[in-house]
Amino acid sequence: MRLIPITVKAALKLVKLWHRHLPDLQGGMFAVAVGDGLEISAVGVAGNPAREWQGSGRIVISRCAVNELPNGCSMIYGSLSRAARDLGYHEVWTYTLPDEPGTSLRAAGFKDMGLTDGGEHDRPSRRRKPAVRPEPKRRWLKSFASNTSGKHE
Repeated sequence: MRLIPITVKAALKLVKLWHRHLPDLQGGMFAVAVGDGLEISAVGVAGNPAREWQGSGRIVISRCAVNELPNGCSMIYGSLSRAARDLGYHEVWTYTLPDEPGTSLRAAGFKDMGLTDGGEHDRPSRRRKPAVRPEPKRRWLKSFASNTSGKHE
């Protein structure tokens, strides 16, 4: 198995087929696949971070989806992290469900940053559809440069 370039559009189609609990994703910034040259077995998409993070040097790995490939997510997280670093990002964040062990993330050098509060995206000033999975998520960080403020948001 090796890393294969893939368009975000093509990766999103595979995410829709393979991702267990959040198959829908709107866009992304760049993507990567893992395969044997004939068949793709894993994909990952790095997405646009929340608006307040844009221009901050942070990026989010939005999805990693695997079709029965051992260590596929580790390869995806590692590859997208290296790409982000090489593009000048200093932090990569991603999120998992609390019951997911994070083995692939630890293998790719991510640190467990604890649970989010969870909740809805809807606000009186900014109406949104109900969240598909509003429960708290586990937040993961891979940092490439020291944060001069000493805090993580």
